[in-house]
Amino acid sequence: MGYVKTGILMAAMTGLFLGMGYILGGATGALIALAVAAGMNAFAWWNSDTMVLRMHNAREVDAHTAPELQKLVMDLARNADMPTPKVYIIQNDQPNAFATGRNPDNAAVAATTGLLERLSSEEVAAVMAHELAHIRNYDTLTMTVTATFAGAISMLANFAMFFGGNRNRQNPIAMIAMMILAPLAAALVQMAISRSREYEADRIGAEICGNPLWLASALQRIQGFASQIDNASAERNPASAHMFIINPLHAFKRDKLFSTHPATENRVKALEKMAAEMGVQSAPSRSRRPDRSGPWS
Repeated sequence: MGYVKTGILMAAMTGLFLGMGYILGGATGALIALAVAAGMNAFAWWNSDTMVLRMHNAREVDAHTAPELQKLVMDLARNADMPTPKVYIIQNDQPNAFATGRNPDNAAVAATTGLLERLSSEEVAAVMAHELAHIRNYDTLTMTVTATFAGAISMLANFAMFFGGNRNRQNPIAMIAMMILAPLAAALVQMAISRSREYEADRIGAEICGNPLWLASALQRIQGFASQIDNASAERNPASAHMFIINPLHAFKRDKLFSTHPATENRVKALEKMAAEMGVQSAPSRSRRPDRSGPWS
């Protein structure tokens, strides 16, 4: 059902974008809008991973600079039957992580130093498995496309505000509605897609790591820390917030309708139900790694 819902929402986003193009310029405007969207998506598809990693000052690591983390990701990727992505570490005390890349062969996972230092080994494994699930599901591509569409819709709305639509077709009420409601609708669709993909990544990530309770525990602990610890790079680049496993922004309270992530308690309940169905009862240990300054970083 997650894939069906995502497909319907993506179709709605595409239809909204083409509809705006038609209101602005008729059939020609719709075709131009489609061409612009294709160009923007091609650029984002090719460059989004580099851009977002640079935004958060991510540092690539390997078997020499972070052997424990590298081995963990390799083992999880083997469990998921997928290529091992590049691994990055972000110097940030807030526990969090994200995945990026256009496909499983060109992907990366990034974890903050806060995640590696504050969570247990089992919880870190569950978080990395969740990010691998995003890559395997092509969620990184899906969310790049939806974010690009949302930005393009806002661009068209601004264009309509300053230049107006086709004078022969222009309807003042339709134009005003488009300028105000279309960007809002696009944002809502984008956030709904993001929430849907998080649930699916939770499910598949739990399968990859083998224990849904590890991920449930990790989500609860990350949520607790994220509500108290600033993530400066995410606050500077709020458009990237949907990529993280838990919303890194906490400066302003946001209504659930405008949330990029499902409620953590709902995600935990779904994972606990999954654990019961699998007959899994062991929760992760609460102890941190014995050597906090060693192989993770």
